[in-house]
Amino acid sequence: MDKKTEDFYNRLREELQNTSEWPNEYLFKFIVPSEPKKIEEVENAFDNLGAVIHTNQSKTGKYTSVSVNVMMESPDDVVQKYLDVSTIEGIISL
Repeated sequence: MDKKTEDFYNRLREELQNTSEWPNEYLFKFIVPSEPKKIEEVENAFDNLGAVIHTNQSKTGKYTSVSVNVMMESPDDVVQKYLDVSTIEGIISL
């Protein structure tokens, strides 16, 4: 992980720690290419966590937004989940 990415996740972790009580419900938002395999990879990353997942395809159909509402134990768990899904090709985390 490069320094800029590491700094971003450190700031996110600190912000989450200072603004929320944990465990807490967290809303992840991603944009992925509209390929069933990519969407499934995101959904599988949250499998067995009781997540509520909504998808919405873009007007052109090239991309799909994936919103995942899930109970997370700590800011560290949130950051780790972002790192886990970052390996999915073409994913954009919002």
